[in-house]
Amino acid sequence: MPRKETPVSRPSGRAIDELRPVRFELGFTKHADGSALAQFGGTRVLCTASIEAAVPRFLRGSGRGWVTAEYGMLPGATHTRGRREAVAGGQTGRSKEIQRLIGRSLRACVDFEALGEHTVTIDCDVLQADGGTRAASVCGGWLALALACQRSGRRRRFSRYPLHGQVAAVSAGLYRGLPVLDLDYAEDSEAEADVNVVMNEAGGIIEVQGTAESHAFLRQEFDRMLDLAGVGIRQILAAQEQALEQTG
Repeated sequence: MPRKETPVSRPSGRAIDELRPVRFELGFTKHADGSALAQFGGTRVLCTASIEAAVPRFLRGSGRGWVTAEYGMLPGATHTRGRREAVAGGQTGRSKEIQRLIGRSLRACVDFEALGEHTVTIDCDVLQADGGTRAASVCGGWLALALACQRSGRRRRFSRYPLHGQVAAVSAGLYRGLPVLDLDYAEDSEAEADVNVVMNEAGGIIEVQGTAESHAFLRQEFDRMLDLAGVGIRQILAAQEQALEQTG
């Protein structure tokens, strides 16, 4: 039997299906082909897209392109200073796992033949962390990618526009026994389950990462978290569209 949902007070005071304030600032940096600052509440992630006229060895001569991602957290992004990964001897397993998620998510909307033999690298740097950095990276990364493709299309670098849809992501979880949308740090640090969901504009699921933190969660609870994620992602997709329209 599913656990009965009871009223719960979230640290932020939000409703269970309420996102934190979401904002995207496009063209945040000057030199990248595309850039976006993604803001989810207190989380800030700078996403840039850089296009190179080269591809990995396994794609050479294929006429197809590639999209990859790199992710990192700046030393002052959290309440205690973390060491730069380069100084510490290399990326952590967490950073590698997150950047692979970002890359897989964004490749789901790319026409690689239209991209031609170009590689687009999405760099996601967490300036400030308050939960949901991987979801913010996917959302901002898609905007940086879209902006880079628009600009490159105007310069006739591609045979046609290489994106065939939108991609966005959000977290959901169990907080004090209740499914909630878009965990911030205060909730994430106490959550009984944490689920990250990536979807396209048609509501198709690209990836789901879900973990029980203190006890196993029920199928009904998982379905409710997916439903909440869908609600949040529709709002994020609309915010992405608005940011692109304002950029022109």
